[in-house]
Amino acid sequence: MLRIVKSFSSCLCLACAALMISCRSVRQPASVVQPINYTDEDIVQIEIERIDAFLEKEPLRALWRASLLNREEVTERCFSKVEELFNASLEEKNYLDAKKYYKSLKVVNPQWKASKISYEEIEKAVMADVPGFSGVNKKAPSKISECMKAAVTIWVDRGVTVKNGAGFADIIIGSGFFIDERGYIVTNHHVIDSMVNPKYEGYARLYIKLPEDNLTKIPAKVVGYDPLLDLALLKVEIVPEYVMNLGSSSDLEIGDKISAIGTPVGLEGTLTSGIISSFDRKLLALGNVFQIDAAVNSGNSGGPLIDKNLKVQAIVYAGLLQLQGLNFAIPVEYLKQELPYLYGRGEIIHSWIGCFGNTKREGTKKTGLEIQYVLSGGSAFLAGLKAGDVITSLDGKAVSSLDDFNFMMMALEAETIVECKYISSEGEQKKCLVYLDKRPESPSKTVYESDLITSSFVPLFGMKLIPSSTTNRKSYTIEKIIPGSSADDMSFSENDSVIIADVTVNDKSKVIITTLSTKRKKKAFLDVVISLGTSFDSPYYF
Repeated sequence: MLRIVKSFSSCLCLACAALMISCRSVRQPASVVQPINYTDEDIVQIEIERIDAFLEKEPLRALWRASLLNREEVTERCFSKVEELFNASLEEKNYLDAKKYYKSLKVVNPQWKASKISYEEIEKAVMADVPGFSGVNKKAPSKISECMKAAVTIWVDRGVTVKNGAGFADIIIGSGFFIDERGYIVTNHHVIDSMVNPKYEGYARLYIKLPEDNLTKIPAKVVGYDPLLDLALLKVEIVPEYVMNLGSSSDLEIGDKISAIGTPVGLEGTLTSGIISSFDRKLLALGNVFQIDAAVNSGNSGGPLIDKNLKVQAIVYAGLLQLQGLNFAIPVEYLKQELPYLYGRGEIIHSWIGCFGNTKREGTKKTGLEIQYVLSGGSAFLAGLKAGDVITSLDGKAVSSLDDFNFMMMALEAETIVECKYISSEGEQKKCLVYLDKRPESPSKTVYESDLITSSFVPLFGMKLIPSSTTNRKSYTIEKIIPGSSADDMSFSENDSVIIADVTVNDKSKVIITTLSTKRKKKAFLDVVISLGTSFDSPYYF
């Protein structure tokens, strides 16, 4: 199945000096969250009441906010509650919950120790039955033809669609591959979306077909799925003849030969070959994908991309049919980070701390993750992180880039407390505790609805604004331009004046578009009207 995810932002330019500016008002939130003043006793009491309210349904959020408040009796109350939950999760053998509670308790109180088990033992228990990690693969292919027998055709039967009075079979065909002899299969989420999407109300049945028997439809069920990284884990009640080994992308170089196995345009058991063209194409809302030149067509989605050692290095993700040789695959490292949660949780809920930014560079060296925007009221905001700070460590691991940070976050569940080390905008080495919130479905929309235009336009369009008129509330001056942003691409400069006529949130197309008039210094101060657009999500939110 073919799908292309939009990149971080796009620019729409309507340059016409005579175009009339829309008279519609520009929406602003009624209020914006302010930092908590912990020296004001009345505000502190309100915060204690808020923490107690969190304690029942969001105990880890309560513990985190108590640690920020730094009132011993409040922290102890929350700590005891989370410790009880940790012990209960061990008794129930819910090791994913136990891992989250252990990590959070330890970071709040480094002297704390669990009496029954170590963190390493919890991690081992988490991975014990995870497909792809559960033991020695005795059914690994030894040649290409056997790899092709480890691949399957994914078949989603959606009944009959009626068009112009005629009925047509509505069938979605994709690819997948076995990663465990118990019948676990990896594919793309978009192939099986109809099976898990609550907005889809039609008929849908999921099957697989084996390469040597394209007549028999074997029922399958969805075990776990991740819409953001476009991955899914399925299960069938058969024992496969061959099971693929998961490789390591660190073994690959640009130019290395790879092969894609799948069902292009419904043709089962097809092999195409090519090379790795790039490692860092930002086509997903989280992380990078490989660009490959192996032929990929509709139906290849979810199939394995294997290296010369017959190991899976990526999951075929999408191809541009009109551009031959421009195809993409999801790195296997992302799958390996997610498999414990696909297996143990079902739907993957990604985490974030409510920031926007990019890799900090000093010359060619990557030195950390620079924060360019902090969501008002978000986790990073309450923890004291600010625009201009550079994150250098998360959960005890060094962060040198945005990609590092995003990769680490894939292995950390939402509702976990972790330590973050950073260099402040003043150059000081600092650290704080951050709570990993649930990443919203549409971060750009969340930002626009939660913050003032002066700040929200930083992640949306790449411009920091300041009001420039006391009589015209739509008039602003650009204080800062984010390199590589829509505003930068459209030749905006610092100190350019803009009048914002309209901001439109299009839920159907999942884009936000602003129309503004401006006189740009780089364009000889010609009076023009311009539209800028951005998608609801991008890999620069974290």
